[in-house]
Formats: sequence, structure tokens, C-alpha cells
Amino acid sequence: MIRVNKRNILSVFAIILAGFLFVGWAGSWEQLREQAGQVETISAGFVQEKHLKILTKPLVSKGMFYYQSPRSLRWEYKSPVRSILLMHKGKIRRYIEGSTGLTEDSGAGLQAMQSVLQEITRWLKGDFANNPMFSASLKREGKIVLTPREKAFASIIKKIELILSDRPGVIESVTIYEGKDSFTKIEFQNVRVNGPLKDSLFQGT
Repeated sequence: MIRVNKRNILSVFAIILAGFLFVGWAGSWEQLREQAGQVETISAGFVQEKHLKILTKPLVSKGMFYYQSPRSLRWEYKSPVRSILLMHKGKIRRYIEGSTGLTEDSGAGLQAMQSVLQEITRWLKGDFANNPMFSASLKREGKIVLTPREKAFASIIKKIELILSDRPGVIESVTIYEGKDSFTKIEFQNVRVNGPLKDSLFQGT
């Protein structure tokens, strides 16, 4: 069983969600895999809202996401606090902004995050139905529902819902349900599929 603390696992799920950007609407898992095989790069802005019962207004974060096939990712929060999670050739690095600028996180949790992200690369290829981490169902109304198989994840994430766009390569929103009165919603903006990206995006800050 993979052991990660809540902060790290939520960062991992942010990357999972980003991986679904390329999905678009399809009527079967086979069509999803076919669409995924046509994607080389993705870039998009995102707005993330954290909803809690104790808050009168959600906590809002904004940032950018980049993906380059087969195994390079960049998930960057620009506000309110800057942080960057990088995956390049299977290796993970995380940077957090402090009083002296961005500092690399060398915590033990990164090893666990790397194990999880290796699984995510399968999803980036459109392999949802056979993933051992989640049970996936494809709904008629253009929605994918993911339910954790392992108790360690189910105690933190109850389910993930992805609303697919009619436009191939674009997803409208993702909602992570963490509990009865707690959920995180991410909406993607200005999505570009198969545009040019520099390798340096995935190699440093």
C-alpha cells in the first residue's frame, strides 16, 4: 500500500485530473484510448475552488498545466501561493515558494508521489478501465466517475467526477469529493492541444 500524507496525495490528484484534459467526449473506453493516442502536448490555465462547510466563500487558486507525451508534466499554482510540481522522464520534483523564493521539497513523500504518478502515465494514454487504483465508469451524459479501490485513498478521496466537453481534447470541469461537505472543483481555460512546448518547462522553475 502506498503511504502519503493528505497534502501530498491531493497534489497527486491534481496531476491525475490534468491528465484527463485530452479526453474529450467519447462513447466508449476504446474511443478514449484512440483520442489519447493522438495527443502529444497539452497546455491550459485552471481555476481551482476549494469548498468547505465552514467557509462562506471557496478558497480560489489559479495556475497553469502542461503535458508532453509520454511522461512529462508541469502543474503550477501561480496564486495565492506559488508552487510547482514537475514530472520528467518518470522523476518527480516539487518546489514551494517561501520567504527566499522557490525552494525544492526533498521530503520523503516525493517517493510515494512518484509511484502514483507512474500509474497516471497509463491514464494519459487513455487506459482508464484497467487501472488498479480506481474503478472507472463512463456515463451517457459525458461524465467519467472514478472511485478509489484502496482504502488508503478512499479515506481521503471519495470519488472524482469529470465533465467532458463536446470538443475533442478538452474537459469542462473536474470535481474531487473529499467528504460530505468538502469538495474541490477545477475548471480549465484556454486549452491548447498539440501546440509547441519547450523541454525546459518540465526541467526546472
